[in-house]
Amino acid sequence: MSIRVKRRLDILKITTTHEDRVEIDKEIERRTNQYCDNGIDKITDAELIQIVGYIRDRKKKKEMVAIA
Repeated sequence: MSIRVKRRLDILKITTTHEDRVEIDKEIERRTNQYCDNGIDKITDAELIQIVGYIRDRKKKKEMVAIA
């Protein structure tokens, strides 16, 4: 888990779970083709907020499938 990503989320006042941050790191790496500590510099605040929303939506869908 990236400390720099966590710090940036804290600056934006976005609270996440450890599991969410791991997924956020992976998504940053996927989008930038770089390790998340380096890739976070290439991601705007708006993109980071979008990534967080994407991860949370995906998590909700998994929970809905597990309940059904």
